Amino acid sequence: MSDVQRVFITGGASGLGRALAIQYARAGWAVAIADVHDGRGAETLKELSELAKQAGTAARFVPRYFHADVTCEAELQAIADALEADWQGIDVLYNNAGVAQAGAIEDVSLSDWEWIVNINLLGVVRGCKIFTPGFKRQGSGHIVNIASMAGLLDVPRMASYNVTKAAVVALSGTLTHELMDAGIGVSVVCPSFFPTNLEDTMRSTDPGLKKMMNKLLASGKLSADEVAERIIAGVKKGQQHILPHESGERLWLLKRYLPQGMYRYVFQRSIQRMKPRNKR
Repeated sequence: MSDVQRVFITGGASGLGRALAIQYARAGWAVAIADVHDGRGAETLKELSELAKQAGTAARFVPRYFHADVTCEAELQAIADALEADWQGIDVLYNNAGVAQAGAIEDVSLSDWEWIVNINLLGVVRGCKIFTPGFKRQGSGHIVNIASMAGLLDVPRMASYNVTKAAVVALSGTLTHELMDAGIGVSVVCPSFFPTNLEDTMRSTDPGLKKMMNKLLASGKLSADEVAERIIAGVKKGQQHILPHESGERLWLLKRYLPQGMYRYVFQRSIQRMKPRNKR
């Protein structure tokens, strides 16, 4: 096994994925990323290459960028094969690529449901399925699935997004038990709102709701770099659930332990505070 640790991140060209990639490169890890945005990928790869030179890992582990769509199993398999051949595998997998969808249940089309499920849920399933055999062969590895607080709470008019993220939480919990004896760790990350590029991919049947979500993302108290730092620390500790935002963690605890009626009241108050106020 290599003395240099290796990480692969989907959706790694921007937002949280890029922040994770940069921090791992600074720490001397071999970093490979995948994305569908080649321009952003080239920019991120340039920075990763410079950091690898500074860390002294560039000679043995050249940072890699792959064009890949997580809806395509063959493209992910090709990446796994390439990293196995060039790096003898990886140590940590981040299933990070994702999109957003907002709208009332009666307004969101089934084609939009299929779109978000194929990326947010099945994209994660494909990553887990393809990289698990390599982890089993080497007897170690860690899978990190990026979900959302939306997977733990029940934000109205976000049904399709909530469902995919809740499914990722359930998948991660299942794999925690399934892969434990193989020496493979599994973490699921549930961040709240923070500035990222998620709004670029958001589909919404309600322009007002999309505008509100964009404002909430932009107003997050933690930056993508700070969220990435907390995630990496949680993965290092082997945490199963990583909740980078204290406010989200508090709401999750309230949902778990408060009587249902009381939690519903608290949650509705929180939702009301999220809505933009009319200017007088």
